[in-house]
Amino acid sequence: DNNVLFMEVLEREAEKLGLHALLHEKPFAGINGNGKHNNWSIGTDTGMNFFYPGKTDEARELFVTGIACLAYGLCQHNEVVRCAVAHAGNDHRLGAQEAPPAIISLYPGTGFEAHVDKIIGGGPILGYKAEKATADPKAAAAMPAVCGVEDRNRTAPFPFCGNRFEFRAVGSSQNCSFPIAICNTIMASGMSVLSSLIEGGMSHRDAVAKMFKENRHVIFTGNGYSAEWPVEAQKRGLPNLHTTPVALATFNSPKAKELFKSMGVFSDEECDARTEVMFENYTTTLNIEVGTLLDMVETGILPACAKDMAKYVSMPALAGERNDVYIGIKTENDKLKALFEKKPHDLRAEATYFCDIIKPQMLAVRAMVDKAEGLLEAGLYPYPTYEEIIWSHHS
Repeated sequence: DNNVLFMEVLEREAEKLGLHALLHEKPFAGINGNGKHNNWSIGTDTGMNFFYPGKTDEARELFVTGIACLAYGLCQHNEVVRCAVAHAGNDHRLGAQEAPPAIISLYPGTGFEAHVDKIIGGGPILGYKAEKATADPKAAAAMPAVCGVEDRNRTAPFPFCGNRFEFRAVGSSQNCSFPIAICNTIMASGMSVLSSLIEGGMSHRDAVAKMFKENRHVIFTGNGYSAEWPVEAQKRGLPNLHTTPVALATFNSPKAKELFKSMGVFSDEECDARTEVMFENYTTTLNIEVGTLLDMVETGILPACAKDMAKYVSMPALAGERNDVYIGIKTENDKLKALFEKKPHDLRAEATYFCDIIKPQMLAVRAMVDKAEGLLEAGLYPYPTYEEIIWSHHS
């Protein structure tokens, strides 16, 4: 609620200053976009935080046990976690150098990863040393900087942050209640499995070890931005649902329905309904974006190009590549218009068509318009240029 209220206040106050708050995930190509870090933890009604290493053996056991449940949830229900952040705006960010990849993995820290391997190998639950360290700045004039218990891996979608985990893939325009609900659901699923193992006669240690062993491959402490990680993730069997249509297709799978039904979150019908709503949200957004792009080119860009070209009638040698670029805009825009008219009417097919066919052609149109932006006479370009948007307020 506080997050949604903040977004509303941000937009309202921006208008008072003659500004507009851009909550879109990627308003400008080539410039870092916007996202949210959903800081999330689970606690008891007696004040015990599952994700704080603690100072007593009881608290430390709870910490390790809690992460075992989380590892199970993220591994076994990887797809629904990805669906929690799947929408048109976020497709521009996930997997780039400014946001975690679309591959959902768990980063508990390298120290804890080593402790997990010890537990799997037969070691006790206790033994993890949660000690803060300092970083040497290598400068005599600066004091060592106090660090957290584990490094905060900013390339990871789900890193540990001292007393909580941080779901770093949430889009800036999102209501974060849905990602939180999904985190709670997959955590509850892990807790349910652990409870069943212990109630079935397995010891606490063995139950935790079993959960870590079976879900060990979801733990990754390397560079999530590296080209090697998608290859490694595929070897581990982790899904790479790299676009919204691919991700949303898994939300009402039999496995996902069983999860939500067993946890008392959604019925089968509610899973189907929510899936349809998410697909419709995606296609509606793309429909609006395509229509807007076509209108901007037809009513703004092409007339400006014609006016600019007319200035070179008497001096064609000075026109340079203008003729080819301006005609190229018309050609690519006509291709987009033709593809747009051929869109299928089935919701899922339409979403896939927009993603795989329409979006690449939108980029082709945009690339030609970008060239024109650098050729048109100053004052003719009908929309704010990048230079005006980014730098004008500095003058």
